[in-house]
Amino acid sequence: MSICRLLKPNLRSFFATQIRMSSDQLGELGKGVGKGGGGGGAVREAGGAFGRRQAAEEEMYFKRKEHEQLAVLRKHHQEEIDHHKREIQHLQQEIIRHEGKIRKLRLDD
Repeated sequence: MSICRLLKPNLRSFFATQIRMSSDQLGELGKGVGKGGGGGGAVREAGGAFGRRQAAEEEMYFKRKEHEQLAVLRKHHQEEIDHHKREIQHLQQEIIRHEGKIRKLRLDD
């Protein structure tokens, strides 16, 4: 089973973004086909200012998406931390309760 199937959807898209961002670009985005900009629609294929603008907008879109995904990931981890802290407090109260029962049993002997 691949690791992508095991990850939650948010994490999967996060890693996909990382792979996309880390891929090598052969030239400047939006320069046009055959000039290192690659295909990506009629505007980008034509190159020029509109192609560069579209490429820049796409990069900003993915940058915003990555920022949003990181915020979701941070929130998730903080919620996990808070949950575990509450669990620890509950278990410490249980320990105190059981120790009290043991003391009471010793006194009854």
